[in-house]
Amino acid sequence: MKRIGILTSGGDSSGMNAAVRAIARSAMNAGLEAYGINYGYKGLVEGNIFKLETKELDGIINRGGTILYSARFPEFAQEETQLKGIEQLKKFGIDALVVIGGDGSYHGAEKLTKHGFNSIGVPGTIDNDIPGTDFTIGFDTAVNVATEALDRINDTATSHQRTFVVEVMGRGAGDIALWAGNAAGADEIVIPEHDYDIAKIAQHIKDNEKNGKDHFLIVLAEGVMSAQDFKAELDKHGDFDSRAVTLAHVQRGGTPTAKDRVLANKLGDYAIQLLMQGKGGLAIGIHNNQLEAHDIIDTLENHKHETDVSLLDLNDRVRF
Repeated sequence: MKRIGILTSGGDSSGMNAAVRAIARSAMNAGLEAYGINYGYKGLVEGNIFKLETKELDGIINRGGTILYSARFPEFAQEETQLKGIEQLKKFGIDALVVIGGDGSYHGAEKLTKHGFNSIGVPGTIDNDIPGTDFTIGFDTAVNVATEALDRINDTATSHQRTFVVEVMGRGAGDIALWAGNAAGADEIVIPEHDYDIAKIAQHIKDNEKNGKDHFLIVLAEGVMSAQDFKAELDKHGDFDSRAVTLAHVQRGGTPTAKDRVLANKLGDYAIQLLMQGKGGLAIGIHNNQLEAHDIIDTLENHKHETDVSLLDLNDRVRF
C-alpha cells in the first residue's frame, strides 16, 4: 500500500478537520501518500482528488467544518456510480479509502467494501447515531454549543416567567437532547427513542407552578417533531406563555472541543494503523474508552446505535 484517500461526507461536524489532519499525518509518518477528495462521494466520482501536503494540514485542528467540503450525492446508491468511484480511485493509484462521516457516509464505504475496495469508516457526525462507537467526532462540540444556548434561553425564561420549547438536532437520535438537556437542568427532555405524553408534561408544569416554579425549559429532539408543533400541542393543555426555539445549524460549526480533537486524533491514527496491518472493510470507534474495529458490513446490517435512555431517568431524579 502506497496511497490512501480521505473524504468527508454528509453533514459537517466540528472535528472533521482534526480527523483529516490525523489521518493524513499518520499516513505520511508511515511512509504513505495521502490524497484528499473534495465534495464527498460526488467529488470521488468526478475525480476531484489531490495530493495533501503538510502546509494544507497546518492550522486546521481547531477549525470547524471540513476543508475537503461535503455534498449530498444520493446517486452513489447506484452500483454503476459506485464503480465509477472505484475507477477514479484506481486512476489515482489510491489503495484504500478512509471515509469520515455519519450513517449515509458509512453506507457508501460499505458499498465500496462489497465491491472489494478497501475502505474504513471513521464516525464523524454531531448526531452520535453510528453503531459500533460510544461517541462520534463532533458530538461533544454540538452538546456544548446546545448547552450554552439552553443556558442563555433559560435566563430569558426566568426573567419573563415563560416556558420554552427548544428543538435540538440529532435527526432520529436523541443523544444531543439527552446530554444537553441534562447539562442545562431541563424540566423535560423529549426524544424519539422513548414514549412521551404531552398531557403529562403539561400537568408537570402546572404542578410545579403550584409549588412556586414560574419558568420551564423543555428540550426537544428534532426526530420527535418541530418545536413549533410541540408548542402548539402543549398550548392545548393550558396557558404557559410558551415560546418555540429551533437551534438548527448553529450546533454544527465552530471550534471543536478538546475532547473532539483528541477523539479525532485517536480514530484517525487508528485507521492508518489498521491499514498498515493489512486490515480494512472496517467501521472504527471507541467503546469504554478503548478503540475498536468491526466489520463495516456486519456493523451496518446487524447493529444499531443505542441511545443511553437512562439519562432520562437521571434527569427526572435531579429536576424539580
